[in-house]
Amino acid sequence: MTGVQLSPPVFAILSGLIEERFGIHYDAEDRELLADKLAPRAAERGFDSLLDYYYFLRYDEGAEAELAYLAEALVVNETYFFREAPALELTAGTFIPELVRQGIRPRVWCAACATGEEPLTLAMLLDAAELLDAVTLVASDISRRALAHAHEGVYLRRSLRALPAFAAGRWFTPIENGMRIERRLTDAIDWRRINLIDAATIATLGEFDIVLCRNVLIYFSDVTVQTVLHVLAGALRPNGRLIVGTSESLLRFESALACEERGGAFFYRKAES
Repeated sequence: MTGVQLSPPVFAILSGLIEERFGIHYDAEDRELLADKLAPRAAERGFDSLLDYYYFLRYDEGAEAELAYLAEALVVNETYFFREAPALELTAGTFIPELVRQGIRPRVWCAACATGEEPLTLAMLLDAAELLDAVTLVASDISRRALAHAHEGVYLRRSLRALPAFAAGRWFTPIENGMRIERRLTDAIDWRRINLIDAATIATLGEFDIVLCRNVLIYFSDVTVQTVLHVLAGALRPNGRLIVGTSESLLRFESALACEERGGAFFYRKAES
């Protein structure tokens, strides 16, 4: 089904199902992009049309396994070590030490972590500050494949393009075409498969002092962002902080979080109860 045409009505119901299940929003101008992502899989499963594939995803008993597979094709796993580093440096160099000095064991959640570069960067910064063992780090993504990649700890040049020399020499071993990160760092992180619109599963994680959810909300509609923001705020302890990407602003959304700035980095703090 290469070059398949996705009619507006079928696009509407397929994109609606995807947004319902994964939160990912597709505008009308993304119709061809979505068709290119879905058509090969639909053909592989033996469907003659994307409408038939939709009916399967919506109503068939085997839909859950197929939706899990589909998530792998739809999510964006573009990330790299030390991406938007100031927020991570603020977290590891200021927020976490403040909590440790208060006798608190900080709990930090890196949501939608893709292949793990963000939480591993944070783990490096904490290890350099001799705080890695004093923190509980949880990292999650919807993609099983991305989490397997993270746990394996092997990264190629694209992920390493902003890696400082001090980090490469301290925590990585060179391999062909890339680097392997020290196993001690990957083992310091509790890797979880989490869908950000699954509030019930997120509630089982407990509360956190810091949640990083960076460069993922841009793929959601405003309605979904509002829902996810409510869930993330609920996952924060009083005075907890939510950190989003530099291109993401939450100011137009209603929430229990107040925007603050420190050292040029912006974050959202939950009011003390």
